[in-house]
Amino acid sequence: MKFFTKTKEKKKFHGGVLVLKKRWLAAGAGLAAAVAVFCAVCSPRMVGAAATTRRLPIYCVERDEKVCSLTFDAAWGNEDTQQLIDILAKYKVSATFFVVGDWVEKYPESVKALSDAGHEVMNHSNDHAHFSQLSAEDIVANINACSDKIEAVTGKRPTLFRAPYGEYDDKVIAAVDGMGVRTIQWDVDSLDWKDLSATEIQQRVLPKVGKGSIVLFHNAAKHTPEALPGIIEGLIANGYSIVPVSELLLTGEYTINHEGRQCAVR
Repeated sequence: MKFFTKTKEKKKFHGGVLVLKKRWLAAGAGLAAAVAVFCAVCSPRMVGAAATTRRLPIYCVERDEKVCSLTFDAAWGNEDTQQLIDILAKYKVSATFFVVGDWVEKYPESVKALSDAGHEVMNHSNDHAHFSQLSAEDIVANINACSDKIEAVTGKRPTLFRAPYGEYDDKVIAAVDGMGVRTIQWDVDSLDWKDLSATEIQQRVLPKVGKGSIVLFHNAAKHTPEALPGIIEGLIANGYSIVPVSELLLTGEYTINHEGRQCAVR
């Protein structure tokens, strides 16, 4: 009896080992599969492929010649708008102003003055909301509300959009693209809203401008009017032409690379 019992117990024990081994083998196979998938997804080739599918706005443009754009966001104050118009007129430079719908309501005379002076008046949302928090339907409605206000004053409907706070995701870009409007970012940031001195603004901008650059300013920043003449003179001295964004952009077929650069399809 003792022998039988021990044999039975031994068989039970060996059976347990067998079951345990099978479980470990199954778990190991699952882990190996997970590692293989992880390695495949995270390989440089796969990461690169995923990155290229991300929707991006246009940060800058691939251009062979020295040409760039100056852009100004107008969302709140209006202290310097006419001064900026006068400075730009002195140098015969046309710029692009991205304005908020609420700003259009408050300062329609400035919006008309910008348009009459030959500057582009484009869309910067209706109320400077965080667009990544909105539904696609709300994004379209918000942009249309702003464009309606601009068109009512200037007679021209905006074809370009700049997201408030520079915030965007795939949903935002897809919604804007679906409207036949192009989303414009920037590759040179003056940081003028930080109340940098005119010299600091110039030192930030001039060395960073390249062929096809889009420069970001604000219409109510403290030292932008003081900095602007030196920036324009520096760019012209360096052989640059300054054009509105719509003239900087490529026509025909194009792609947007991982840096947000608009590139012609060759």
